[in-house]
Parts: sequence; C-alpha cells; structure tokens
Amino acid sequence: MALTDISHPTDIAMLTDLYELTMAQGLWESGKANEQGCFTAFYRDHPFGSAYAVMCGTAELPELVENLRFTPEDIDYLASLQAPAGGAMFKSGFLDYLRDFRAHVNIDAVPEGELVFPREPMVRVTGPALECQLLETALLNIVGFQTLVATKTARVVLAADGRPVAEFGLRRAQGPDGGLAVARASYVAGCSSTSNVLAGRRYGIPVFGTHAHSWVMSFDSELEAFRAFAKSSPKNCTLLIDTYDVREGCEHAITVAKEMEAVGERLSAIRIDSGDLAKLSKYVRGRFDAEGLPYVGISVSNDLDEYTIQSLLDQGAPIDSFGVGTKLATCYDQPALGGVYKLSARRASEADPWTPVVKLSEQPYKRTIPGVQRVRRYYDGFGGPVCDMIYDEDHLAGEGAARGNTLVAVNDAALVTDVSELEYRELLVPIVRDGSAVAPRESIQDARERCAWALDHLDAAFKRFLYPQTYVVGMEQGLAQVRDELVRKNMAAASAFPWAH
Repeated sequence: MALTDISHPTDIAMLTDLYELTMAQGLWESGKANEQGCFTAFYRDHPFGSAYAVMCGTAELPELVENLRFTPEDIDYLASLQAPAGGAMFKSGFLDYLRDFRAHVNIDAVPEGELVFPREPMVRVTGPALECQLLETALLNIVGFQTLVATKTARVVLAADGRPVAEFGLRRAQGPDGGLAVARASYVAGCSSTSNVLAGRRYGIPVFGTHAHSWVMSFDSELEAFRAFAKSSPKNCTLLIDTYDVREGCEHAITVAKEMEAVGERLSAIRIDSGDLAKLSKYVRGRFDAEGLPYVGISVSNDLDEYTIQSLLDQGAPIDSFGVGTKLATCYDQPALGGVYKLSARRASEADPWTPVVKLSEQPYKRTIPGVQRVRRYYDGFGGPVCDMIYDEDHLAGEGAARGNTLVAVNDAALVTDVSELEYRELLVPIVRDGSAVAPRESIQDARERCAWALDHLDAAFKRFLYPQTYVVGMEQGLAQVRDELVRKNMAAASAFPWAH
C-alpha cells in the first residue's frame, strides 16, 4: 500500500464508506443533488477522562476537498460492483455524474491546537448535501484520530512538566499512515521530536534517535559498543545502558563520557528502557554527578504514559526527558474519539432559509443540536476560557440583544449562565469556500504555539487527570428552545404509531 496523506493525495474520493456513495446516488436520482445541507462534526464524551480535547487535523481538510476527484479507475471499479440482490450497484448516469465531480462546499473549523469540548461543532460543512455526505468518512478519519492523539499527547506533555517528550511510536502505530498522523498530531500538542524520519521530512518536525539494544549486542562487549557509537556519532550520542545490567552499563557510559571529554566532545545522555525507572535514574544520576559529569542527561522509555510519568516525577526521579511510544501512538486506553458527523439544517436551495433538524434517540445523550451552528468562547478577565456557547448564526439576534446573552448547558437545562458581561471570540473560522482553500495552509508551528497558549490559559481544575472540573458547553437560549420544540414535535409524531406505545 502506498503511503498517503492529504497533502500527497491518492484515491481520496474512494477513502469512504460504501453507504456514502449509495446515499449520494439516491440523492442524485431523487433530484436532490443540489439541495443544501449543514453538517457538524463533534464528539460526545471526554477522551481519556479529560475535560477537553486538542483540535487537530483541520489543516488537511482543504486538500481533502480540492482533491476529491473520481479517476477513470475509480469509476471502473464502482461500475464493477454488484448489488447483493443482483445487478449493478451503481447506475451509469450516476457514474457519469461522478466523472466530472467537483466539490463546492464551504467549511468552517476550529483552528488546530485550539481546545474543544463535547457537543460543540469542531467542523461545520455547508453546501450541496450530496457533496457534504461524500466528505464525511475521510473528514472524521482525519480529524478524529489526530484530535485523539493530540489530546493524549497534551496529557503526557503536561505530566512531563516542561521536560522534552519524544514520540517513539511508529513501529507500534496503526499502520504507516497512522504513524504519520501520530507524529504530526503529537508535535502540534507539544512533543519535542519524533523518531519518524518520513514525518520529519514531510512536516518539518525535529527527528531524534540514536541506537537500540541490537547495537550493543552486535559487539563483543558493551564498552566496545559504546566506544564505537561515540566515535561514529559524537554529536548525537545517547547511550542505551540497560541491554545487560544498568549499573554496569552506567560505569561503561561514564568511561566513554570521560574519553569523549578528552577529545573535546560530550556525551549527551543515557537512556534506560526497562526496570524500576525511578530507582535506576536516581542511581545513575548519583554516579554521573560523583564523577563530575552533571551535564549528562537521563532519558527513559518503556511503555510510558501520563500516569507513569507523573508517578516517576512524584517519586523524585531525576529524569530529563522521556520517549513515549506505544501508549501514545495507539491511544492505548481509548482507541477512538467517537467523533460523529450529523445533519443539523437543510434547505432546498441557497436562496431559501435554513430549516433546523434534530436527530432523536432512545438514548437522550445522542440527541443532536439543530441549526447552522457557530461557537463563541467566553473568557474571564485574565484570558482564561470559562464557557462556550453554541448558537444558530441564522437566528441569533443582534449584538447586545438579551436573547444572545444566556447559555443553557447542553446536558443540564437547569444550568443557566449569563454571559452578557464576558468577552468572547468566535471559534469556527473559514477554511474552505466553494470547494477551495481560503488561505495558505497554516504551518504546524503555528498550531503548536496555539496549543501551548491554550493549555497554559486553561484553569488547572480542567487539566487534572482524575476528576477534572467539567467545562460548561451550552446552547444559546433561543437555540435551546428550538431544540426542545423539535424534540417534542418529533416525539409526538413517533407516539402516533401503535408500536410506539
């Protein structure tokens, strides 16, 4: 399989679930190809028990839209598909439509690195409903996974408390493309470097790596292996000292460090990849300091996550940097964000007003929010976010009107907040208009700096790992009323059927 990402498109139109195409054919055949839809992408539940998530992946959406084309090979494949009951799955007229397909949607999204919270729109797509539908699978794949990885990374980086964290997860990532996405998202959220050389080249991420246990085992002795590596890479020399015995490895590293000093070089660090990392790091720090080598850093790895890192530092482990692989790259404790993409409004044409729609469920928490949604983030006097308000841009009254000053929590109608005295800013920004990017692609460094700023200004109560404070996300009061009315109307219609009783 070819390595791909959106900036190097391969078969983007076919990176979809089959039902997106069968629905598209149905819309086309029903004369609804140009009917308009408004879709929002969001998540429902806190990932990893966090109070927040870190937005990531949106910078790649303009390329997704611009490269959404069906090649002759794509058309031939679709033409070959047979319906379960017999006959061609796709009609020739619809396939002719796809040959000349170009997306003309508009996309507004939360910028990468910004914090997002449950239920609020991360991405809003408007335009012909058929086109919006064709984007669903790839959009959720890109944004959902990278947001999940970025959130996990933010927690790991927070636990490291200013110490560098290198992303080491490529060999355990979910495939080659997953490895690239992990490297990108983890850098946005604060990792200092990656071991993934392709990601380094493609995204401009610093790369890091030295040697493995096999290097040591390739020589007759550990000391010989250390000396050979120091000679080969004197400017990039971190020695892995746990191949056999950490204490013995420490003594060999001290010997090599002094030999390097004698020729004007310095041993950068040692790495420990097994054992009691707190106890061993304390021992190694003591030995290097006693030998007049305080500049030699200590790096550790071995299935680390935010909890193990926090525990190590709570024990006073003198660790200078961390290598985090499996549990970051696989999002080990929560392998999916659970992102969804739902229709929230529709209209017959661009000249018509939007009609808000809502999805019901026997599980109330799955009820959606209607309308052409936008989000305002409100701040305290110190620049810290305090709550977010989802509102319908088509129905919110003018600035200063009472209607726009009251927020009703999404999952608790009794929680009402007056935001009239708070400063706010809009979260969703235009990234695609009429199928084309509206601005040059933002640099990954810009997203990284935005993430650092956002986390720095988020109150500590929302950042703790256990039982964080819940951040308030609510609907503008008028939107909450519209939602309630739609729910009552649809539930009343459902109760008219005998089997509903």
